[in-house]
Amino acid sequence: MKNLGQLMKQAQQMQSKMTEMQEKLGELEVAGTSGGGMVTVTLNGKGEMRGVKIDKSLIDPEDVEVLEDLIVAAHNDAKGKAEEAMQEEMQKVTGGMQLPPGMKLPF
Repeated sequence: MKNLGQLMKQAQQMQSKMTEMQEKLGELEVAGTSGGGMVTVTLNGKGEMRGVKIDKSLIDPEDVEVLEDLIVAAHNDAKGKAEEAMQEEMQKVTGGMQLPPGMKLPF
């Protein structure tokens, strides 16, 4: 039973670290760009969009599709960076412990 108590203590410590990590990710901001920097999308570490900046030269009512594509591309760039930051933070929390394939944290 001593091992069970130790395991429970470790689980509580990991839960505490996870909470800290989630708070930290909420404060983190990453920017994704497209069109050579003409469109920038800013997300927090949780993937929530915080801002969009569009170069005025891209605003053409006759060619909206290009602008739409650039916004999507910038968002995807920022999302990839946010996911990378989350993985780095997760490595810190788990101490490099490998999770079973397909299992992601936070649950």
